[in-house]
Amino acid sequence: MKKLLLFLETILTTGFGTGFAPIASATFGSALACVVLWFLPGLLIWPGLLLIVPFALLGVWLATRGEKRWGHDASPIVIDELVGQWITLFFVPHSIALFIAGFFLFRLFDIWKPLGIHKTQQLNGGWGVMVDDVLAGILSLLCLQLLTLTPFFS
Repeated sequence: MKKLLLFLETILTTGFGTGFAPIASATFGSALACVVLWFLPGLLIWPGLLLIVPFALLGVWLATRGEKRWGHDASPIVIDELVGQWITLFFVPHSIALFIAGFFLFRLFDIWKPLGIHKTQQLNGGWGVMVDDVLAGILSLLCLQLLTLTPFFS
């Protein structure tokens, strides 16, 4: 039973193994999040929140445990990318162009960490892993919403 729980924990923490990609594991985790959300079209507010909020809280716990196994914000930990990418695409109309734009916006803000987002990485344990991606997701969501007002994306 213990091995099964550790296996499930590893699967979730590493985004079904995308965290073990030899390069750009966070990018692979973000791509997985886009694929998952693509197949859950038209999430209403409550079902969407029922997906994101528990995964964010679970992500804090998983990231804390992952740091004990692999080190501080180690590359196998990509549950934070999944949640941040889902936040980015949460209120977005289901279109390839918006999903691609959302993917690149989230990756940009996750790497750049503007507006003091980088300081949240100093939070203890899994909070430091998750909060910067949640904020990058919110910032990406806001930018993506602005893009939906342009003729190209509308």
